[in-house]
Amino acid sequence: PAAGGYGFFQLDGRTVAGGMQIAPAQGPPSWTVYFQSPDAEAGVRAAEQAHGGVVQRPMDVADQGRMAILTDKAGVPFGIWQPGRTAGIDVAGDPGSLCWVELYTADLPAAAAFYRAVLGLETFGVPFPGGVYTTVNPAGGGEDSMFGGMVPLADDPTEADADPYWLVYFEVEDTDATIADAERLGGTVRMPATDVPDVGRIAKLADPYGARFAVIRSAPSQE
Repeated sequence: PAAGGYGFFQLDGRTVAGGMQIAPAQGPPSWTVYFQSPDAEAGVRAAEQAHGGVVQRPMDVADQGRMAILTDKAGVPFGIWQPGRTAGIDVAGDPGSLCWVELYTADLPAAAAFYRAVLGLETFGVPFPGGVYTTVNPAGGGEDSMFGGMVPLADDPTEADADPYWLVYFEVEDTDATIADAERLGGTVRMPATDVPDVGRIAKLADPYGARFAVIRSAPSQE
């Protein structure tokens, strides 16, 4: 209650996400991608210097951490989290938890430059049939630490008419069963289950309130 009703989603006692109720004036329901930062105030200053925006200036979430909501140059919201008792998510990549994030943007070079300036994120291209996919990793982490990607809006017909935004992917045990569960519970399918070679079986969904997300049954590792 001291943090406005902010709470955490957990999987077997491990934190996998956060959640809070918002007023209509705060925008439509959505998932927000948070990046860990050692200093929330410094993150805000860096975003402002890179011509981003500030939606919510740093605030304490009880003793769990300190958060701020920013926007990049294209107006895409994202969060920064300065750890307190909660460092961030406790698990990633397991069924039911976050496994990938993807920025859909109209200007990929500008987005890459912004997130490098503000968060130190690095990008590199991975060839695939028909083009190159731009992946994202922490500074100095290299290819093995990639956790997301950036995609031109125009390159994906399912997103071409959307405003730029970050899309979260959750790992699932069965993509088709998850789609059925989502529809039964009032969600909608934005992109039906699709197999991506060497990546996995993906679907894009929305919850009953319109918050967009994706699910994937990842392909077995080739290593």
